[in-house]
Amino acid sequence: MFTAYNPRAASAYQRINVETSMHTIDQHQLVSLLFEGLLGAIATARGALARGDVVAKCNSIAKAIRILEEGLSTALDREDGGALAENLGALYDYCLHRLILANARNDDALMQEVMRLIEPVAQGWNEIKKTGSLAVAATEGAESRPVMAEA
Repeated sequence: MFTAYNPRAASAYQRINVETSMHTIDQHQLVSLLFEGLLGAIATARGALARGDVVAKCNSIAKAIRILEEGLSTALDREDGGALAENLGALYDYCLHRLILANARNDDALMQEVMRLIEPVAQGWNEIKKTGSLAVAATEGAESRPVMAEA
């Protein structure tokens, strides 16, 4: 009647959870998750390379490449983004080429280079949200304070 753990059923629930959460988060948070996923995939690939696990390394690099191509690159507003979008696009393209080369050569230094290039961009992206939240809070706080007349 009831069976033990079923991986297919668990996978279906995980997929539904991811799809549901994708509809409830804002665009800023989505890009933050893409950066987090990219850096995590590269870290996993580096660990797999150190262990000699070629399959895991290849799968993790493939995941990182997909995040760059299908997530971060397509999220750029190339029409209205100006030089910033153009520069980020060039950075993502460079990182793609370095990851492909790292995969072919089993080169940890190339993966480390990509992480060093992406980390400051990810941190800057996260700071935008923090700075924006602080500015909104300061504005709301100033509006709610009573204005005192000078004596």
